[in-house]
Amino acid sequence: MNFPQEVLLPQKTIFKKGSALQIAEESLEYGSQGLIVYGKSFERSGKKNKILVQFPSYTKVDFFCRSGGEPTLDEITRVINKAKSINADWITGIGGGSVLDLAKASAGLFNAGEKPAFYQEGGKLEERGIPFIAVPTTAGTGSEATINSVIINKEKRVKLSIRDKTFLAKKVILDVELLEDLPPLVISYAAMDALVQAYESYISKNATWFSENFALKAIELICKNILPAYESGKEENLSSLLLGSYFAGIAFASSRLGVIHGIAHPLGALYSLPHGLICSVCLIPSIKINKEIMGKKYEIMSNLAGMDLIKRGEMLLLAFKISSPFKGKPLIEKEKIIEQTLKSGSTAANPKPINAKDVEFILREIF
Repeated sequence: MNFPQEVLLPQKTIFKKGSALQIAEESLEYGSQGLIVYGKSFERSGKKNKILVQFPSYTKVDFFCRSGGEPTLDEITRVINKAKSINADWITGIGGGSVLDLAKASAGLFNAGEKPAFYQEGGKLEERGIPFIAVPTTAGTGSEATINSVIINKEKRVKLSIRDKTFLAKKVILDVELLEDLPPLVISYAAMDALVQAYESYISKNATWFSENFALKAIELICKNILPAYESGKEENLSSLLLGSYFAGIAFASSRLGVIHGIAHPLGALYSLPHGLICSVCLIPSIKINKEIMGKKYEIMSNLAGMDLIKRGEMLLLAFKISSPFKGKPLIEKEKIIEQTLKSGSTAANPKPINAKDVEFILREIF
């Protein structure tokens, strides 16, 4: 059987409505002192206090609130310094992909001997960090299931992963209540990102029986629930998207992704646009590039999508009112975009070997 040589999964996953109230119980298994990283929207929701009161009086818990945007190397250092000031035993991330990536990298590099940039540039991590607990508040990135954190290096204007097996979340808490009141725009960007991840994982040249089955289930859950969740925000649809996103994360953690994520990182760093938006508009160009080599996989995905996969993509973009944010903008640092896309580990996993002409085709399609 085509099974990966190594499978890395969180030690414990809780998928239950209201399970966010178990954050204290699950975190304190690793010690009485910890740091919770979260985003502004989580604080505005009023859920922070409900979780905080679950911690016993003898515990020492501090908070780091992100101001927004994508996480940076400097931000990792700030989180680590704050966690060290209370001798943290663990770090919990409550938020979307940026929050989870920041908390994950900070926990993983907590005892690191070098600055975060060293590891982003391929340096070997010798020291083990502290436990990371992942609590996603969007259904899209799959960060809760992976060993990598996507971080911006502002000085070099690049967006690259820091990855290590020890980064993997010890525990994942999937609580649909944390997705309540998500703006439709956030739902659409996040869910499209998850759909792209499932698609790229399924067709990846590294795909196995294991990753394919998680990817297909993710595609099914996302395609059935993405529009209803966007239009009505019903619990059952959001819950299915949350699980679909998690499955997509498990899938691509095993198989890697493809050219969409290869090009999305340099574009995101240069244009400061939401990752899910960039992935959304790169989906159809990628399908056109890969369609011939997909073989039967294209038909299988189309059946799960309920129609031809390209038509499904076009329909979703129309329903979400998503058009390319690059139209009318100058194409800056084209050679840098092409170079970074071709060097990407995601691009290397694309089923069709990607060359400069392929990258230029995608750029023509979206600019």
